[in-house]
Amino acid sequence: STGHSRPCLRPAPRGPGPGPGPGFPNPRFQCPESLLDCAAKAVAEKWAFERVEERFERIPEPVQRRIVYWSFPRNEREICMYSSFQCRGAGEDGPAAGAGAPVGSGAVPGGVSGAVGNAVAGGSGEGLPFRRGIRLLESGCVENVLQVGFHLSGTVTEPASGSEPETTHKVAISFDRCKITSVTCGCGNRDIFYCAHVVALSLYRIRKPDQVKLRLPISETLFQMNRDQLQKFVQYLITAHHTEVLPTAQKLADEILSSNSEINQVHGAPDPTAGASIDDDNCWHLDEEQVREQVKQFLSQGGYYGSGKQLNSMFAKVREMLRMRDSNGARMLTLITEQFMADPRLSLWRQQGTGMTDKCRQLWDELGALWVCIVLNPHCKSEEKSGWLRQLKKWSDMDVCPLEDGNYGSELPNITNALPQSNLNQDSLARPRRTVFTRAMEACDLHWQDSHLQRIISSDFYMSPSYQREGESLLFNQQGLPLWLDHVPTACARVDALRSHGYPREALRLAVAIINTLRLQQQRQLDIYKHQKKELLQRGVTTTTNLEGWVGHPLDPIGCLFETLTETCRLEDDNAMDTGGNNDSTLHLVPDGGESYLALALEVALMGMGQQRVMPEGLYAQDKVCRNEEQIVARLQEMELDEVLVQTLRKQAVLLLEAGGPFSGLGEVIHRESVPMHTFAKYLFTALLPHDADLAYKIGLRAMRLPVLESTAPSGDVGHPHHGISIVPSRYPRWFTLGHLESQQCELASTMLTAAKGDMLRLRTVLEAIQKNIHSSSLIFKLAQDAFKIATPAENPPDITLLNVALELGLQVMRMTLSTLNWRRREMVRWLVTCATEVGLRALVSILQSWYTLFTPTEATSIVAATVMSHNTILRLSLDYPQREELASCARTLALQCAMKDPQNCALSALTLCEKDHIAFETAYQIVIDAASTGMTYSQLFTIARYMEHRGYPLRAFKLASLAMTHLNLAYNQDTHPAINDVLWACALSHSLGKNELAAIIPLVVKSVHCATVLSDILRRCTMTAPGLAGIPGRRNSGKLMSTDKAPLRQLLDATISAYINTTHSRLTHISPRHYGEFIEFLSKARETFLLAQDGHIQFAQFIDNLKQIYKGKKKLMMLVRERFG
Repeated sequence: STGHSRPCLRPAPRGPGPGPGPGFPNPRFQCPESLLDCAAKAVAEKWAFERVEERFERIPEPVQRRIVYWSFPRNEREICMYSSFQCRGAGEDGPAAGAGAPVGSGAVPGGVSGAVGNAVAGGSGEGLPFRRGIRLLESGCVENVLQVGFHLSGTVTEPASGSEPETTHKVAISFDRCKITSVTCGCGNRDIFYCAHVVALSLYRIRKPDQVKLRLPISETLFQMNRDQLQKFVQYLITAHHTEVLPTAQKLADEILSSNSEINQVHGAPDPTAGASIDDDNCWHLDEEQVREQVKQFLSQGGYYGSGKQLNSMFAKVREMLRMRDSNGARMLTLITEQFMADPRLSLWRQQGTGMTDKCRQLWDELGALWVCIVLNPHCKSEEKSGWLRQLKKWSDMDVCPLEDGNYGSELPNITNALPQSNLNQDSLARPRRTVFTRAMEACDLHWQDSHLQRIISSDFYMSPSYQREGESLLFNQQGLPLWLDHVPTACARVDALRSHGYPREALRLAVAIINTLRLQQQRQLDIYKHQKKELLQRGVTTTTNLEGWVGHPLDPIGCLFETLTETCRLEDDNAMDTGGNNDSTLHLVPDGGESYLALALEVALMGMGQQRVMPEGLYAQDKVCRNEEQIVARLQEMELDEVLVQTLRKQAVLLLEAGGPFSGLGEVIHRESVPMHTFAKYLFTALLPHDADLAYKIGLRAMRLPVLESTAPSGDVGHPHHGISIVPSRYPRWFTLGHLESQQCELASTMLTAAKGDMLRLRTVLEAIQKNIHSSSLIFKLAQDAFKIATPAENPPDITLLNVALELGLQVMRMTLSTLNWRRREMVRWLVTCATEVGLRALVSILQSWYTLFTPTEATSIVAATVMSHNTILRLSLDYPQREELASCARTLALQCAMKDPQNCALSALTLCEKDHIAFETAYQIVIDAASTGMTYSQLFTIARYMEHRGYPLRAFKLASLAMTHLNLAYNQDTHPAINDVLWACALSHSLGKNELAAIIPLVVKSVHCATVLSDILRRCTMTAPGLAGIPGRRNSGKLMSTDKAPLRQLLDATISAYINTTHSRLTHISPRHYGEFIEFLSKARETFLLAQDGHIQFAQFIDNLKQIYKGKKKLMMLVRERFG
């Protein structure tokens, strides 16, 4: 800014000559300020200097000096705000001294001392411009500081570092009415915030005002010069900077000498050091272009590289500006919003019908909430509000503007109306389109003129007269304390606006009035419920609930009240620490002389979390409910519960249990679609347990329900949690977060189980609640595992009560998953056996005896009985002989039952389990024989046959192998079939048993096996040794080799030759040249077999001749045949 135009000729000011005037008073002597300084401070802060000049014909120079002196910002916090993202210090709230505090309010002249300045930037990193600026200042890098009127200049030297040489930057700052209006620095900084050099120069002026040369605006100095002095001044100026200013100087000279020039039409001339004009906006310098650029850049990164964090920091900066009552807050938010609306991803998401990411949605939510804050500024002008409304409407009307609830239209009530519009059609098309800006637009209709509201926020002692306290009142409760009967989120938005705009005390008063109103409503709803209780309990369900929940609400009403109240306590704690003693400030107590703000904060959080409310539509809105719940619980867990807070907790818990209908989600009867209370109840349970265990369990057990699954869940397993979505009937909105809600239900149950360890009665009630309310086998299994872990600590003996609960839960899982597919089933079965083993012998006997309700026959034999009978289990239980026998008897009974039910899969396990008992073993063997002809495959029979041979029953093995052979069919080309080894083994077994067995099995082989190579292999093995080498007692063995000319080998030889002939013809039908070599080798093997017969060579020669005749077309192949076989 070049400043306003000033007259070139006027009388010189009268009064004392130039002088520095008094500097900052020395705080040690606490000198009262002069009347001149008091007046100059007030004028410097509120009036443009041009207005002062217009108002008074002559202003004495000392007065001018003091106004100019006091016009520079006095508060380091403001410099910090414009030079760093994170600059909020502890306890920083409300307008800083000099930035909104009334004049004469006791603000320390000169603003914050150096120590406070350092503290303000405390938590921020050393690399931030504000911290670097302080270091430059303290290192003596600021020099040549000169203030000419409303213009400050100086040089700041950046010390050499590493490879960077020392550099000196020229810095210039213009200011007006205690705000910096423009900055320039030679470092060429391109950022939203001031560079460290501007910070260093500003802090120099704030901390060392006495050391700054102060001059009046340059025009004042020029007034005092005569013509010769002026000419000399101009010529010296041009000489000093001739290369830069000579062309400009000549151009100006030409225009001044030309009578018609524009410059001669204007009275006076501009002065850049004379402050801003009356018409200029009085606001801090903010580089709008840089704000746009940075937001655009962060958005283009799509949430990566910490861009979401950066954007949240920008939102925090807007809030900080609002708190300092700085008009740039709204200006900066407008710039941010413009870039958000220009984000190219919006139209892309809309075209593709995909939702934006959660992080992105949260940023839009914060944007909407900030606009509500801005338009609810209690001191904004109506034209400002109209301008914002126009802007918001323009954004809201754009197609790409995101909707408030993420996906769907909403039936939520208007912000200014506590009840939903009754004439709204339920059809989604009839719902109004609500965007992220709708609430801010609705908030434009709210005002602060209500006299009752004004009295609430302006006094701690506003109460109704005692004689008016009887009967009903809309303005005060029975104790005479004021109420504010507004739609709760709207009322809380007012509180947030007051806090955000630097009115913490006013926000606090309104928050207390809202809480008193909520208490009254809670009491009234409890009375109403008591009248309807009988009817509601008979129906077992209520249709009454809140359409709009306070938790997960876009305006976060509960979070706002909680923060307002706890922030006050934090500030008081900080103040108490600063003064080093006890602080008896009234801030800890509500004006009625009773409760602490901390207790109120706890109470309102409990009311909000316990509110019965319908689950909102859409994934985002439902996810937000869960997230907001967790945030509030996290804040509650940070509270250290003293006696007062425990009383509050207990009182509110009892109220929530007693209340029903719309107020409490923990009442006896709730709406089927109500948001579950598991997360909240887990907090209440944990917090109440040390103080009132009965109440804690009442809350926990009441909250275990999940009614949305009750009327539709089948009696079996509802599968993995995320499959639960499909259970909810289509007439209700889908519960996208059902998986999360079920896991929270499981967490609550686990917490109660852990706490009830050792108390059989409590464990039983928790167990019943789990069995009644949890419908997912995976979650019950998790609970069983948790209980088992807690019941069996490494060093101490196990807790048998909790072990029994773990076992019972495990048994329930077994029953639930018995007939459904579950990929963890094997793990579950193994775990159950482990658990039963820990419980003891009776538990194992019980699961063995009732196996058919818990396990499949395969599981019962291969996993359960096998594990129970293992050496490890016997050792673990330290069983004596009768106990071992009892267990073994149960296992054998189970094995035989399973073998009967599923012989294919259980026969072998049954035989193994019955080995030590002859009768049981014989029974199992008979079951196998009976099942062999119908239900069993050759591979199962071969496996059992080999087992029998291994156990020393070769004849039984032979019988089973023969039965297996009848089920087998090996085609001519299956020379790699997995059963080949079994066939070779069966033949070897028969051969070893003797000629009769071999004669019995060869017809079966001939019938089942058509593969020439397998047959020739069997034939070769049978001719190599004499049969009957197994040495069965009572049998004679001749010891002679068997002849291929006689039965039974003759039959096998003929079958083998026949197989070779058939296979040869089959192979030649589709043979390719690359297989010729392999085919010739195959014929060589065939010849070996042919030659085992007496006339084998003649047969083979005829066979070759036939081939030559039939396949004479395959000349190359036949030539190879001739070469090898003639």
